[in-house]
Amino acid sequence: MPKIKVNDINMYYEVHGEGFPLVMIMGLSANTDWWTQDLIDSLADDFKVIIFDNRGAGKTENSNRDFSIKMLADDTVSLTNNLGIDRFYLFGISMGGMIAQEVAINYPERVEKLILGATNCGGSKQVLPEQEVLDILSRPRENLTPEEVIEGTIPLLYTEEFIKNNPEFIENYKRELLKTPISPESFERQIKAIMSFNTGMKLKKISCPTLIIHGKKDVLIPYENAEILDKRIPNSKVILLEESGHSFFQPNTEIVIKSMKEFLK
Repeated sequence: MPKIKVNDINMYYEVHGEGFPLVMIMGLSANTDWWTQDLIDSLADDFKVIIFDNRGAGKTENSNRDFSIKMLADDTVSLTNNLGIDRFYLFGISMGGMIAQEVAINYPERVEKLILGATNCGGSKQVLPEQEVLDILSRPRENLTPEEVIEGTIPLLYTEEFIKNNPEFIENYKRELLKTPISPESFERQIKAIMSFNTGMKLKKISCPTLIIHGKKDVLIPYENAEILDKRIPNSKVILLEESGHSFFQPNTEIVIKSMKEFLK
């Protein structure tokens, strides 16, 4: 798949399927490899699905300056401009949901409908995870192998029960995550961008219909953040998944995809 000039970088992107555009934004340290193929294939049956690697992640170039969530939102819109896409559905998960909020707030004329997954509004309004999780996120990565980083990441994404009961899925997913691991430098820049992100007082500016999806067993971004978003975004509804962690598509893939398609149609 190709790269395209986006602001000051060359961005890697993929297009799957045909129909009304659905732009999907990945989260912290993630890239296009983190989307599962069954999800892409199912959504591509109904939409033109655009996925891409954020600045400094995956196959997209880095830049010699710090990131902000607003900068990553501007990158997203620049990508759609260069692909000739005017209006689109927008789905962001985790940090990608933060980016999606900034897109919807700053470019309201571009977003037809918005899906926010496992994310928060940042700032003082957010509900933080337990200190143990914060310690994992803040530990230096320079002396860790990619394998060690992924081993520490998996328990943040999935519940203990799911990991125990689905060893083959977990091993296959680890291999996908190890294809193009993020550099320690880019990870630190993304963390700094997340720490300075705050849309709490701007969420009322989101004018498009919004679906919020969150796993109730999310240890990385507690589900109470979904309820905060739902209260502050005018035209929103929330789905809480009882048995899901941060990566809420498991074990509810079919339910989540059905909910997304029903909302977008």
